Amino acid sequence: MYQWILPSMSEILAENQSSVAECSPDKAQRQWRVSLAATEHLLLNTLAGASVDTTQGLVLAAPAPLFSQPKLTQSLQTVTFTAKPFNPLALMPFQMPDTIASVNEEIAPHESVLSLLPADPLGAEQFCLVFTEKFSLVLVLATHKNGKKAFSFSFEPEVVQQAWRSVAARVMLANPEFFAYLDTLVQQYSPVAPDCRIMIQFSQLLLQELTEAEETKDSLLATGDKGEKEDKENNSCPMSNVQSPNPDVELLQAFAHEVRTPLTTIRTMTRLLLKRRDLDATVINRLKIIDHECTEQIDRMELLFKAAELETTVSTKSSKTQLTPMSLDQVLQQSIPRWEQAAHRRSLTLNVVLPQQLPTVVSNPMMLDQVLTGLIENFTRSLPAGSHIQVQVIPAGDQLKLQLSPQFGCKDSSKAAIPATPPIRKALGQLLMFQPETGTISLNIAATKHLFQAIGGKLIVRQRPHYGEVLTIFLPLEVSNKHKLGAKI
Repeated sequence: MYQWILPSMSEILAENQSSVAECSPDKAQRQWRVSLAATEHLLLNTLAGASVDTTQGLVLAAPAPLFSQPKLTQSLQTVTFTAKPFNPLALMPFQMPDTIASVNEEIAPHESVLSLLPADPLGAEQFCLVFTEKFSLVLVLATHKNGKKAFSFSFEPEVVQQAWRSVAARVMLANPEFFAYLDTLVQQYSPVAPDCRIMIQFSQLLLQELTEAEETKDSLLATGDKGEKEDKENNSCPMSNVQSPNPDVELLQAFAHEVRTPLTTIRTMTRLLLKRRDLDATVINRLKIIDHECTEQIDRMELLFKAAELETTVSTKSSKTQLTPMSLDQVLQQSIPRWEQAAHRRSLTLNVVLPQQLPTVVSNPMMLDQVLTGLIENFTRSLPAGSHIQVQVIPAGDQLKLQLSPQFGCKDSSKAAIPATPPIRKALGQLLMFQPETGTISLNIAATKHLFQAIGGKLIVRQRPHYGEVLTIFLPLEVSNKHKLGAKI
């Protein structure tokens, strides 16, 4: 059987590196997560000027898709390998068409799923193999028989090429037609030694991801936490990270990860089916609903995960992400249709009032859209059917003010207005709240405010008679160089 002959990813990296340190499962998992975050940022930076209409690279991953940013999912060909006993491609069998053009269209959608044999050692590893014009990279998280885990990565072209050959042999045996396409794509992005600036940028991104954890560790040691001190003294792992002192935070991180992973797989398989040309219109509409719901919940899990990460920081300063001048107009044009859909699904109406010209704000472009959409999604869940929401955006000094206010009841002035009843909310640990009327679990106000602080903004929540809960967000404006706001990192 080929799975006993072909090397796994971890074996390839172990042969080409002087040492790969084993760590506890939790620490190795954190190394994997931090490196993936740095890789995602590196890809976003290197593909910043690329068109989303053309494929800009290839990502091979296991056991689930790793990147959810729309820019990456639209620009990168993604192939996911799973060790599940069933073959997801049975839902969409590949067939060789008559022309090369149809081959590319039918067997190479942007997201594909391939199965590994149950006994294949590669099925016990998490890996990410990236091919782009500017760099190639392999990351591996392996679990050994003794229960220890080891994380390693490499930019070396020869190591990346060996990793590809190991995966390619498996694809060739299972699906020769698809292998031919993938091999052509890999040759297009043939592994090359990365520019030193790429390596420096990746190192800086790693440090940025690790900074918050290191500051948390120093804070814990300074307070005399004996258990954490012993852990530091006994730890030989080069990229160690402390465990969160709050069990609620760790539980939320695990919950977000466990929910996000299967949803991403479901969305991938749904998009594979949507590539079919022989589906009934009703089936297509239902698949699109599934895709939308999966995307919405994946975005929610991303926010929960980010909020949990922020709670491990020791100060607002250390929890700030990279802030840059950005066009709010572009964000709103993409976001408002989603806000209107969220309102419509709950029988609400939404009106957005914008100034004639929106100024440039200082924030985090990747997070602002997610945080605003998550806030409005939770806001719509707290209102009764038939309510109206007004979103007003106006300049306010050196800030931009975005206010969400609900309107209840009828417009008949001869009738007394009915006071708005605040929704019932119950706390679930440090970060979450639960609404019994709707069954909704969401971030609490304190965690949501922390998210806005991380992107340079401020959230104010007020209860007003006859209006209910009014949310006001302030974002700093970009000003002249002489008085430019200092964007903290």
